[in-house]
Amino acid sequence: MPRPITLFTGQWADLPFEEVARLASSWGYDGLEIACWGDHLDPNRGATDDAYLDEKRAVLDKYGLKVYAISNHLKGQAVCDDPIDGRHRDILPDEIWGDGDPEGVRQRAAEEMKNTARTAARLGVDTVVGFTGSAIWKYVAMFPPVGQDVIDAGYQDFADRWNPILDVFDEVGVRFAHEVHPSEIAYDYWTTQRTLEAIGHREAFGLNWDPSHFVWQDLDPVAFILDFADRIYHVDCKDAKRQVGNGRNGRLGSHLAWADPRRGWDFVSTGHGDVPWEACFRALNSIGYTGPISVEWEDAGMDRLVGAPDALAFVRSKLFDKPEAAFDAAFSTRSE
Repeated sequence: MPRPITLFTGQWADLPFEEVARLASSWGYDGLEIACWGDHLDPNRGATDDAYLDEKRAVLDKYGLKVYAISNHLKGQAVCDDPIDGRHRDILPDEIWGDGDPEGVRQRAAEEMKNTARTAARLGVDTVVGFTGSAIWKYVAMFPPVGQDVIDAGYQDFADRWNPILDVFDEVGVRFAHEVHPSEIAYDYWTTQRTLEAIGHREAFGLNWDPSHFVWQDLDPVAFILDFADRIYHVDCKDAKRQVGNGRNGRLGSHLAWADPRRGWDFVSTGHGDVPWEACFRALNSIGYTGPISVEWEDAGMDRLVGAPDALAFVRSKLFDKPEAAFDAAFSTRSE
C-alpha cells in the first residue's frame, strides 16, 4: 500500500487552517502534518478541550484528509536556546513569551511541548516533529576557542530539559521526531550521535529526516538513513540547491535573504535540487520506513500555489514501495 504523502502546514500558517486543508485536498494530498502555530493547532487547548479537537477533525473529514503528525518547531526551539532574544519574540505567542525572562520562556515552552504530546495522543497521532533548541549552537564557529566542558554542559542542559518532556511522551504513547538542523542540539552526523547518547538512546526521541539541510552541510542523506535506521520516525521532503563555485557565493549564506542569487545555497522545489531522491526512497524502503512522506514547502523562488502541487507530483513519480515478499522469493529463486 503506498505511503501517504502529506503537506506540512508550517509555511501556510498565514492562511486559515480550513483553507490549507481545502488546497491540500484539491491538489491530491493524503493528509497533513499540522503545525502548532497560526490557527492550525493550539496544543494547550487540544490537550484538554474535546470540542476544539472535534472542530479540527471535522475540517479534515470535510476534505478527505488525515493527520499523520503534528509539529511544534517554534516552541521546541525555545526549550534550550541561549540566548533567548528578539528572534524568539518574533516567533513565539504572548503566552509563551510572557515578560521575556529567558528561563521563564524556556519553562513555558517546555510545558507546551508536553501538551503537544498530549494533544497528539488525543488526535490519534503517534509522532510530534520539532526542534529542541541549543545552548551551544552559538559556539559552532569555535572561535574564540571554547572548552570541552562548555560543550558537555550544553548536552547535559539538553538532557535535563528534554527528559521530563519525553517522560510525558512516554506516558501518552507518542514519539518526538527531532529535525536535525542548523541551530539545534543535533545539527549534523556526529552531533546526532552525541544527542542520542545524552538521553540514553531512549525510544521516545527519534529523528525527522529532512535531507535539505544535509545538502547544505555536505552530508550524505542516504547514509544518514541507513546509519540511524531505528530512529527515522518521520520524513520531510524538502530540497536544496548548492550554488557555490563562482568564487563569491559562500555556503554559509552571507546573511542574505532566501532566493538572493549571491547566496551559496537555497531551498528549492522538491526534485529541482541536489537531493538524490530515488536513492533516498530506496534507503527508506530498505529500513522498513512505512510512515508519511511530508512535503515541506520553502522555495522562495517559486509561487507556493504552483510549487506545492508540483512537489506532490514529483514525489508520487519517485515514491515506490518495497517489493512484496512473494516477489522477493521469486527473484531469489530465479537468481540461484
